[in-house]
Amino acid sequence: MSAVTTPARQASGGVNVKIINRIVIYGLLALFALFYLMPLFVMLVTSFKTMDEIQNGNMLALPKAPTFDPWLKAWGETCVGLTCAGIKGYFWNSIKMVVPAVLISTMLGALNGYVLTKWRFRGATLVFGLMLFACFIPFQSVLLPMATILGSLGRFGVTLQNSVGTSFGLGNPTVNLVFVHVVYGIGFTTLFFRNYYEAFPTELVKAAQVDGASFFQIFRRIMLPNSMPIFVVTVIYQFTNIWNDFLFASAYAGTGDAMPMTVALNNVVNTSTGVVEYNVNMAAAMIAALPTLLVYVLAGRYFVRGLMAGAVKG
Repeated sequence: MSAVTTPARQASGGVNVKIINRIVIYGLLALFALFYLMPLFVMLVTSFKTMDEIQNGNMLALPKAPTFDPWLKAWGETCVGLTCAGIKGYFWNSIKMVVPAVLISTMLGALNGYVLTKWRFRGATLVFGLMLFACFIPFQSVLLPMATILGSLGRFGVTLQNSVGTSFGLGNPTVNLVFVHVVYGIGFTTLFFRNYYEAFPTELVKAAQVDGASFFQIFRRIMLPNSMPIFVVTVIYQFTNIWNDFLFASAYAGTGDAMPMTVALNNVVNTSTGVVEYNVNMAAAMIAALPTLLVYVLAGRYFVRGLMAGAVKG
């Protein structure tokens, strides 16, 4: 006699399958998150331990007597090369480099995206294709050409200094890095804004033109107020890339007091003088990571929303 499967039993079986699937999915996600966050956890707990506890204890154990001394020493006393004044100066070097580079590259990308979508001209597709191609040029291949350009700008800055009394920052390592990151970031920022503005109603722009609005009035009063999602995406992307950059920083500002944070951190960790203080090294690494962590914590929820905003047209 065959058993009859009742609707209630079918529903119960479906619910069980869903529960099992959910357990598997969330279990794997938790495992991957644990694996991914483990280095951050080790860095954080080590930065609050004393050297005696690090040498005699478990790497994964919580600090028995938490101390902020490694953080204070990393900020104001640790040696970067032969200079033992902490990483605070290099931290502000990175801030002075990142903020203008992010703002300039983002605004230029917004203008490019606006022009390429709402003020189309003959060859616009080719221009966008070339800018898109620039996104895939390896960093290493532009080191020498960019060094040549920066050298020429530096010589021009010396000429200006001799003739008008100011070089306008040309030849300054921080200004050089701002220039490099703006140039290399324009391709990406243009891509983001072009895709976002492609889905923006062109009728609004045409209506503004009929009302007599100029190019920049339309951009300032219509496009910018509706671009917050993609601005967040671009700022997070650019800030993270520029702050974490090591290749350009070491090539164009790898020595002296103008070093960015990443180069200074490398010099702290690879110092060959004295005892290697793992707690101070970890504290310095955490300080270097804090700005990007804060950016993601404060604006991370808008990141995916901004990426998806221009994905569907209509």
